[in-house]
Amino acid sequence: MAAFTAHSRVLVGACCHQQQQLVAPRVLICSKRPCSSSCAPQAALQQPSSSQQHVRVQRPSLKPSRRSAVVAHAAAAYPFKKKDARLVLEDGSVWHGTSFGAQGTEIGEVVFNTSITGYQEIMTDPSYKGQFVCFTHPHIGNVGINDDDEESEKCHLGAIIVRDVSIVVSNYRSVMTLDEYCKKHNVMGLSNLDTRALTKVLRETGCLNGVICTDASKSDEELVAMTKNWTIVGKDLLSVVSCKEPYEWKDSTEDEWEFSEGAKEAAAGRKFKVVAYDFGIKHNILRRLASFGCSITVVPADYPADKVLAMNPDGVFFSNGPGDPSAAPYAVDNAKAILGVKPVFGICMGHQILGQAFGGKTFKLKFGHHGGNHPIRYNPTGRVEISAQNHNFAVDPATLPEGVEVTHINLNDGTCAGMVYPAKKAMAIQYHPEASPGPHDADICFEQFVDMMKAEAAAPVAA
Repeated sequence: MAAFTAHSRVLVGACCHQQQQLVAPRVLICSKRPCSSSCAPQAALQQPSSSQQHVRVQRPSLKPSRRSAVVAHAAAAYPFKKKDARLVLEDGSVWHGTSFGAQGTEIGEVVFNTSITGYQEIMTDPSYKGQFVCFTHPHIGNVGINDDDEESEKCHLGAIIVRDVSIVVSNYRSVMTLDEYCKKHNVMGLSNLDTRALTKVLRETGCLNGVICTDASKSDEELVAMTKNWTIVGKDLLSVVSCKEPYEWKDSTEDEWEFSEGAKEAAAGRKFKVVAYDFGIKHNILRRLASFGCSITVVPADYPADKVLAMNPDGVFFSNGPGDPSAAPYAVDNAKAILGVKPVFGICMGHQILGQAFGGKTFKLKFGHHGGNHPIRYNPTGRVEISAQNHNFAVDPATLPEGVEVTHINLNDGTCAGMVYPAKKAMAIQYHPEASPGPHDADICFEQFVDMMKAEAAAPVAA
């Protein structure tokens, strides 16, 4: 057997750029057995003499000036961006992190989202207008940004907060990095922050106003004062994110992504004309309605009810949207005028608008529901659905009039997650059946809306 040399080893436990190579003496290992006393390797392995044991190798030391230069060079060559931004909360706490995306100063309500996937869909969901989203999943940005997963024409949230922004993008559809995308849409980003600790604070204290700032000239006290003088409660954000003119929507879910046999059957049948109120509607909601055979006209949030009824639709849809539902009384008035005349279906903000139109009241949740893993129980059968949710307000079931049935319950906190009002031809749910991102358990709600319109069409006309 040929001789070989052991000459190096790597320090385990350090990351790649910190690893050091430790060089050991070359020791020749002989393959001959038994080894003779005259064999060189055996001699090499002998213990050193007592005089050799006391010999200490003197290494040349760097002069102070030279040492300072080495340290300065190492600092200059540090490969990662240092923390240069702050999140200041209204409770006075300051969270330091590393900025990406847009620079400047932004204020908003800080919420946390537990979804593992779908950060692009979350960022383009208009329901996040006026909010900062803290992602509980630690790694964000690893699949980049593509042209197909937008839920609206732009980002509506104020900022995103992440533990780690991936420096490597790996996806065949990606066209840019998350950092580039945030710069393009003027969205601030904050990374290298303990998002677990921040989420625990929000769970304990509730949603907090916050300011993200990259301007070092602004004091912490100044930023805290900004948070205390701002609120999302009472703000009408529906008119801000809504379209300005009616338009037709044609696109359905692409065949590559279609998962529902019910949608395929419905699309092959009669087309139902639906008018959709845009309170901040997501593209995939419109795609799912179209996939179930609906011909859709989208109208602005404040579009008069009489103009909607003049279109003679088979049904009316009330979409998701941001902010406080009590700040949009015009939407409630329009819903009241349509209830009982046409079948209606509302989700999220639409659920809250219909709840008020029924005669009920809404209230603000402590920290809201934001994520793709919320369990819902459908009371009539006991079926449990895993749902995608994004809202900070809920309908108080104790304030609903007789005749309204609470059909869905959020199993995390017992809040009202769905209701029907048969006398008014109305159904509503407090979550996202299109689930982008999220599970497809609740997609059946679109089918139920179509069934309502079928039943209305088949009903005899009153004399």
